[in-house]
Amino acid sequence: MKSPKNSFSVRHPFLFGFSLLLMAVALIWGATAFFNGGSSLFTSGKIGIVTVQGTITKSLPTVKFLRELRRDDSIKGVLLRINSPGGTIAPSQELYHAVKRFAEVKPIVASFGTVAASGGYYAAAPATQIIASSGSITGSIGVKAEYVNFSQLLDKLGVKPVMITSGKLKGAGSPYSELTPEQKEYLTGLIMDIHNQFVDDVAKARKLDRKDVEKIADGRAVTGREAKELGLVDRIGGFEEAVTVLKALCGLEGDVSVVEGPEEDKPLIQKILGYLGLKPVGSIDGTGVMLSF
Repeated sequence: MKSPKNSFSVRHPFLFGFSLLLMAVALIWGATAFFNGGSSLFTSGKIGIVTVQGTITKSLPTVKFLRELRRDDSIKGVLLRINSPGGTIAPSQELYHAVKRFAEVKPIVASFGTVAASGGYYAAAPATQIIASSGSITGSIGVKAEYVNFSQLLDKLGVKPVMITSGKLKGAGSPYSELTPEQKEYLTGLIMDIHNQFVDDVAKARKLDRKDVEKIADGRAVTGREAKELGLVDRIGGFEEAVTVLKALCGLEGDVSVVEGPEEDKPLIQKILGYLGLKPVGSIDGTGVMLSF
């Protein structure tokens, strides 16, 4: 039999005391989790929360995060929280396809904040269900092109710019010259092709008649309540209602663990533009014309 003098607590009083403290903390943490449901050990499952915030100018972090959640068997579904006025074309389409791929495997519920319009709505369209507050601003299905023309100002200043191009359409949209009728027709064709892609994707994702989507695809924004009547959203509700719907679709009850993302550091100017609802736009073919949703 060991002598009390040779016991671990006598020989290492600091380590023994620290071990007791750790055990006490673990017991308290476990009891709190049991009664409050605060620990993932006592939850019914895991869901992901994916946030699309501000102007959409890139999609890769969100696309990668959705792919990770789609491949993670412990994640039962995703809540896609959108608060965006739209953005550039290709990133919005990439988000659309990422959400569509996810919905083919697991439930994904889109929840609209203040605004989920244009590219923001485009990204949400393939979700399993879309939930918006009655006052959320959404819709705005359409494409625009804009550029600044300085030709008259340069004429007054006596400045004559010279541009050499490989083709008569290459310089379409230059800020230093007026559009020719042929160039305007060319740019209008680009816009309408992208517009038709937008309409086709919304009609397909929402299982709506294309003609019905085309009627409202004139760039108009609508409220969440109007969007429900038009078939653009499924339910009226906020974030909590969206979580409840997602849990039901996933067969989950009680508390759930949450994985949020994507983690992304945005430049300060992009954050400011997003909060102000302004949309930087991307150039097409190196011209001065900017296309965006």
